[in-house]
Amino acid sequence: MSYTAFPIQHQKWILTTNLVERVNKELKRRTKVVGTFPNEELLLRLAGSILMDINEEWVTGRRYLTIEKG
Repeated sequence: MSYTAFPIQHQKWILTTNLVERVNKELKRRTKVVGTFPNEELLLRLAGSILMDINEEWVTGRRYLTIEKG
């Protein structure tokens, strides 16, 4: 119930979203496209690039929560 202390527009995100689960779901979704990997190095390379893409989205503007005074 601690999520109720946040502004109403943030409560849905806090209540329903687990960031680690979202990242894992994205990794699973994008690696399913490839199917089988010939070696572990290629799997790690793809996973690393996916994680870099996710990080770039968060750093360059898409904010999880924004606190605006107004």
